[in-house]
Amino acid sequence: MKIKSLLTLTISHLSVGAAGFALGIYMLPILIAPTPPTEVEITEMSSQAQYAAEFKKELKDSDAFHWGEGQVSIGTDFITFKGELAPGPDYKLYLSTEYVETELDFNRLKPNMVLVGDVDTFENFVVSVPSDVDPSNYNSVIVWCETFGEFITSAMYR
Repeated sequence: MKIKSLLTLTISHLSVGAAGFALGIYMLPILIAPTPPTEVEITEMSSQAQYAAEFKKELKDSDAFHWGEGQVSIGTDFITFKGELAPGPDYKLYLSTEYVETELDFNRLKPNMVLVGDVDTFENFVVSVPSDVDPSNYNSVIVWCETFGEFITSAMYR
């Protein structure tokens, strides 16, 4: 086999392997995500919410792979979301005293934020608010990808 053919085969196989690996990283969270809460469950839990806001796709650091769109409701016991998030691994829900829409701002303000919990689904979610967290002490809710340090979305609720 000629060197040129061997080099072409090596490059093509490595390219296909890299594409498969990237697709696996993207698809794995979707495949292992639990069943999302129904709209009826979301509506019931959000009826007790004190605040409401909206996640929008058009934020500064949102892009084709990092976005959220839908209605978020913030209460003393639960934070609920009816809508969609871009799929990804290790999403966390934070509350902040300052509105953020960039990774830079998130990292700068993270020490002053409170971690509410994990976001395990990409269509609708319910996250329990810890008993020692009072959402009225904050004004913004943020979804953040902890593993890759990526801003997903945020909304100001007061």
